[in-house]
Amino acid sequence: MSHSLNDLYQEIILDHNKNPRNYGRLDGYTHTAEGYNPLCGDKLNVYVTLKKDRIEAIQFESASCAICKASASMMVEALVGKSLKEASELSGRVGELLTSDIDGLIESDGELASLVGVRQFPARVKCATLPWHTCELALGEK
Repeated sequence: MSHSLNDLYQEIILDHNKNPRNYGRLDGYTHTAEGYNPLCGDKLNVYVTLKKDRIEAIQFESASCAICKASASMMVEALVGKSLKEASELSGRVGELLTSDIDGLIESDGELASLVGVRQFPARVKCATLPWHTCELALGEK
C-alpha cells in the first residue's frame, strides 16, 4: 500500500473515531447485542431497528479503542437501508478485507477500504471485526 494511501486510511479511521456516526442508544430498537473482546477490553452495544428484512436504523455505543469505534461508525453508515442479505454480504466483505490479501475492488468499498490497513496489525483485526460480529449477533445471524 502506498504511503499516501496509508495516510488517507489513517485519516478516515481517526475521523470516525473522533466523530462517530450514529453514536448512542437507539430509541425503539427491535434488535440489540453486546460485544466484548476480552483480549483488549473493547465493549460495544449495537442497536438496530429492523422493518421487514431491512435495516431502518442502526446505532452503537462503545468503550473501545479507536479502531473498534471507527469500524462501528463506518458499519452503521454502511448498513442503514440494507436488507439482511446485503448486510450479511457486506459483513463478509469486511472480513475479507481484514483477513485476506485481496485488494481487488477496494475502490468500490469506499471508506470501509480504510480498514485494510488494520491487516498490518493482526492483533487489532478483532478490534475492527467486533462491531460487525456484534451486529450479526443482534440480527440473529451468529
